Amino acid sequence: MARRPTSDPTIGERIRFRRQLRGWTVRYAADRAGISHSSWSRVERGLMTADNRFVIADIAAALECPVAQLTGRPAPGPGTAAVAAQASVVGIRQALVEAELTEDPVADPRPLPQLAEEAALVADLRRRCDYVGAGGLLPRLIREVHAAAHGPGSRDALRLLVEVTYATCGVVRYVATPAESWLAAERCWQAAQALGEPVYLARALYERAHAATGCGSYSRGVAMARRGVNTLDGHTDTSGALEMLGQLYLTVAFAALGDHQTSDAAELVTEAERIAERTGETGTLGLMFGPTNVRFWRIAMETDGGDPGRAVEIAAETNPSLVDSPSRQVAFHTDTARALARVRRDREAIRHLTAAERISPVRVHTSPIVRETARGLLDRAQRRAGGMELRALCERMNIPV
Repeated sequence: MARRPTSDPTIGERIRFRRQLRGWTVRYAADRAGISHSSWSRVERGLMTADNRFVIADIAAALECPVAQLTGRPAPGPGTAAVAAQASVVGIRQALVEAELTEDPVADPRPLPQLAEEAALVADLRRRCDYVGAGGLLPRLIREVHAAAHGPGSRDALRLLVEVTYATCGVVRYVATPAESWLAAERCWQAAQALGEPVYLARALYERAHAATGCGSYSRGVAMARRGVNTLDGHTDTSGALEMLGQLYLTVAFAALGDHQTSDAAELVTEAERIAERTGETGTLGLMFGPTNVRFWRIAMETDGGDPGRAVEIAAETNPSLVDSPSRQVAFHTDTARALARVRRDREAIRHLTAAERISPVRVHTSPIVRETARGLLDRAQRRAGGMELRALCERMNIPV
């Protein structure tokens, strides 16, 4: 009989429960995933931290279940901003369901300039990781921009709908399940298709690629991002197109690694680096594309699909403050922490986790991957009878210590 996970299960416990439900041995399940049975066993027993995105996706595919079923969604401590951010998801989801372009609007929109002003505010709140503030505004804003797209000035409203649903993707990605992120990306794609402008189409495809990889479908992510690259062919002189192209190259490379298509990933990153040399550090389209952000992506790729030691080396040569985006800075610190933990530089890993938490407690407290990293560090610290800073961090993350 499959042993039920505890009330606060680790990813390893969820994996074991799902495997036992199928009645499979560790060796059989590991063969299906293409990993060693010893590694699978260590993950289940908590001896190997399950914080590698690519490995989790492979295990989910082998067990024939969604990634979210293995990672779960952490329950943050009561009264925290993370609780409020997660509570906003219900309203956002309902608004997205109602905002299908082929359906009649359910709201009376405010004037378009007023909606555009609020959309800019939401984009800035998302960039600053204020998911509570953004989440509180999004349900009404989504409905009203959707309604505006059915009235006079519909093309401007469609552009705004792409912007709003793009920002929505960036909110729900971190406080909801991958399904909400995919729904937001699909609404973004519908608006971009109706608009038909290459940069907006590419931007929507970029979000669809990210939503797909969040669901563990890296092959789909590769396909969507490559389609975005092709969409910009012949349009790179359009405002924002070059930065968008660079981001798409990085997305193809990352998704290709997740899909075990390693042959041209390095070349794609090199292409992105060449573009970044031309653009410099930018905030265009909220992408924050530039040389430093390329380094952020390289750290993530080495951490999950390459050499964590190399990720640590890149991070040591990177100044995250050059990217004017708290959201991207959080990703830098959490990816670097995972790499440092893998090479057993635990004190430095803890410093990066606490740096990420200072920037965005919500992002850190609601991330299943970050939670696994912290748990793995805590387990090692307890065996060494130390780690007061880490214990405090875990208590704030609602992790039993």
